[in-house]
Amino acid sequence: MIRVLVCDDHQIVRQGLRQMLADANDGASAAGGEGIAVAAEADRGAEAVRLVRALHAQKTPIDVVLMDIAMPQRDGLDVLKQLKGEFPKLAVLMLSTFPDKQYAVRCLKLGAAGYLNKSADSEQMSAAIRKVAAGGLFITPVVAEQLAGALSVKALGKAGDEAAPHERLSHREYQVLRLLAAGRSVGEIAEQLSLASNTISTYRARILEKTGARNDVELALYAVRQELQPL
Repeated sequence: MIRVLVCDDHQIVRQGLRQMLADANDGASAAGGEGIAVAAEADRGAEAVRLVRALHAQKTPIDVVLMDIAMPQRDGLDVLKQLKGEFPKLAVLMLSTFPDKQYAVRCLKLGAAGYLNKSADSEQMSAAIRKVAAGGLFITPVVAEQLAGALSVKALGKAGDEAAPHERLSHREYQVLRLLAAGRSVGEIAEQLSLASNTISTYRARILEKTGARNDVELALYAVRQELQPL
């Protein structure tokens, strides 16, 4: 049995995923495939980390974490980075409603075992879970194309010429960019990310330099042109 932890801040989404996996389980049982069980749920990243630690200590470890990207306090990428730091072999499958081009490659670079849009059906969801639980990498054809493009740009050494400015931002810089684009102040972002205001101001200065924007209004316009959805 594959033990799954579902992390999403919306209860209705967690219930929907649980039902989707239960339905997929019925089909797997009939075909003699390995079952999938939702062993735990979390509505915050910190709770997900706590549960993974606790279940690992109890010798009943989680096999796969289904992690939403957009969550309050700490986003899924922050939690992904922490989980992979503490449990390198843990398979984390990222879920999102954002277009694949916004986050898929970033997730994989941070150690995710796969990236899946929440619009996926039960068959694709269960196939993804089984693949990453077995140690594989789950990527859709669209994500594979994006990953190949990112790797080719890096190999050719043309990131400055071919990659969009926001694609060269670090994870934290990208996170701050999207919060600034949403109209958040430096103080509000600092509070949300539990960082000092001076630190956020430093990230903001780097973002302005890398994107060529002169102020927060131009950053917001840049985000609109690049179709970057604000947090």
